[in-house]
Amino acid sequence: MIYLIRHGKTDKNKANVLQGRSDQPLNAEGIKEAEDAAKKLGCIKFSHVYSSPLRRAVETARILVPGFEPTLDDRLMEMDYGPYEGADLKKPSPELIAFFSDFVNTPAPPGMESLKSVVSRVGSFIEDIRHLSGNILISTHAIAMKGALEYLTPASNGSYWSKYIGNCAIYVADNDNGSFSIPYEL
Repeated sequence: MIYLIRHGKTDKNKANVLQGRSDQPLNAEGIKEAEDAAKKLGCIKFSHVYSSPLRRAVETARILVPGFEPTLDDRLMEMDYGPYEGADLKKPSPELIAFFSDFVNTPAPPGMESLKSVVSRVGSFIEDIRHLSGNILISTHAIAMKGALEYLTPASNGSYWSKYIGNCAIYVADNDNGSFSIPYEL
């Protein structure tokens, strides 16, 4: 089984700021969310733990699986928002409004990573772990997680892009000899 989890809340999440690749720690609420997610996962034993190298994802993984140091992989990082990193989402620019209003069909503004690129890099990671057995935890970010869900479910026709994925949301997909089931939220 593959368990995809979005990191716990940070101060930038709380302030509704586009944090992207900025390296933010979990805040007190995010630590509590990760502790609650750990309880939700219960006694599941993980054979592999992977994380984005960004601090909020690493901290989440460490809380979920204490004593198991995650393997860091850059392909699990959040979308690169380029010049829009740090944008106030309560007062977004016209380019961001256009982009986020039709996430799938609107090309990324200049300097921002495209959704196709996100799916490609996260898909590359999934291909590299496809052969692994046991329970695999992947601690990542909202857009990277949506990219993974899109990659695992090609027939979704972009439905995951419009889905809200909250902090510490967990999605699970069964891995049957390298063939994945449709992910479901835990």
